[in-house]
Amino acid sequence: MAAWLLWLIAAGLFAAGEVVSLDLVLLMFAGGALGGMTVALLGGATVLQLVAFIAVSGVLLALVRPIATKHLTNRSPLQLDGVDTLIGRTAKVTQEIDSSGGRIRMGADEWTARSQHSGETFAVGETVRILQVEGATAVVGDALE
Repeated sequence: MAAWLLWLIAAGLFAAGEVVSLDLVLLMFAGGALGGMTVALLGGATVLQLVAFIAVSGVLLALVRPIATKHLTNRSPLQLDGVDTLIGRTAKVTQEIDSSGGRIRMGADEWTARSQHSGETFAVGETVRILQVEGATAVVGDALE
């Protein structure tokens, strides 16, 4: 089997492994394998192919991976995720809500809820706005629609 084909297979295996690990290390090794394949296609000796693999992998790990990792994990303060995306949404009351508890429905999801202030209650069928989420309980207030 031709050396370039072995390098291509190795690059594919590294790339497939990256799909599982999601760490960007195996992807850099895949790039190194493509470097080794390039030297093999140019007729370089096995030692030169290995040197190309190590050199390209090292450069990618040292220079490209930190930048790529930063771009993949960096998020602006304006990006919301998790339960923060629920804040500000409206929901229908399915079980009367007071400061000690109740239930709301948002689409197909039903949540436990409580009012923000003691003495504040919401009847079944009312629309409320989610003000914050504490654990699995939504703290709600007037929807003011």
